[in-house]
Parts: sequence; C-alpha cells; structure tokens
Amino acid sequence: MVHIGSIIKKQFDAQEGSVAWFAKQLCCDRTNIYSIFKRESIDTALLEKISVILNHDFFQYYSKEINIDNK
Repeated sequence: MVHIGSIIKKQFDAQEGSVAWFAKQLCCDRTNIYSIFKRESIDTALLEKISVILNHDFFQYYSKEINIDNK
C-alpha cells in the first residue's frame, strides 16, 4: 500500500525547501504540511496541487501499485 505522505515528505526533503514556503504555496498553515506528511491517503485535488508545486508526479505511485496488483 502507498503511504503518500511519506513519499511527499521524501520528495519535499530532496528539494530542500522550507515548510513555510510549501505552506504558502498550498495556502495553508505550516501545521497542515506536517499533517500531510503523516497521511496514508490524500484527496486527488490536493495531490494534484502538490504535484505541480513540487514538480513531481505523485500519481505514478498509485499507478505502479495497480499494475503490480493486476498481474
């Protein structure tokens, strides 16, 4: 199963951005960012925003899991 929050955090950390900057991009509080990092699932509209902001396709992790499960 995909733990999307940890994947987002890993990508975020690799880009060396600040949590304050990320929160500003998502129009939310810094505390919400830490909440996102803990989530096992996420709303697709929010995931799309995060994908654009971090310039990374987070949907690919779900696609890979579906392809593996269907084989």
